[in-house]
Amino acid sequence: MATSEQVKRYLAYWFQLGKPLLFPHEVVLPQPVMESSHYSPAFEACWQRVLSAEGKQCYLDGMTQSMHELLDSDWDISDCARCGMPVPMISLGIQSNACPCFDLPTWPNTDLPFPRSPVDSHDQLSSIRDRLARHASQHSTQQTPPPSP
Repeated sequence: MATSEQVKRYLAYWFQLGKPLLFPHEVVLPQPVMESSHYSPAFEACWQRVLSAEGKQCYLDGMTQSMHELLDSDWDISDCARCGMPVPMISLGIQSNACPCFDLPTWPNTDLPFPRSPVDSHDQLSSIRDRLARHASQHSTQQTPPPSP
C-alpha cells in the first residue's frame, strides 16, 4: 500500500521533470517544487488540493491511475526498472501502464541531476559529524597501547 508520503514524493519527482498534474479543466505544474530543505509553498498548495479532493479526478499527465487510486490500498510506489523514478505498481493483478517516462524522449539522462526529495542540510551535516566522531573514537581506542606494568 502506498502511503500519502510516497505519493507526494512521486508527484514531486515527476513535477521536477515537467510532468503536470491534470485536474478537471486545469493543468497544474507547481514551480519550484522545492525551496532549500523543504517543499515549496506552490507544491504544498497543490498537494493540499489533491488531498482535499481525495485525489479524485487528478491524474499525472500520461498516466491512467488517479491520485485517489494511488492513495488506495491496491497500489504501491516502486522504482522504475528503466529510469529509477518512482512509479505506481498494482499490488495484485496485471500492471496496465508503463512508467511516466515513456513520453520523455530525453529521459533517463545521466548528465542531468536526478529529481530528489527535500534534504535538511543541518541534519545531514550533524549525521556526518556524529559518524566521524564515532570513527575517531573507535580508531583512537584501537591505537592506544596497553598500560605498562
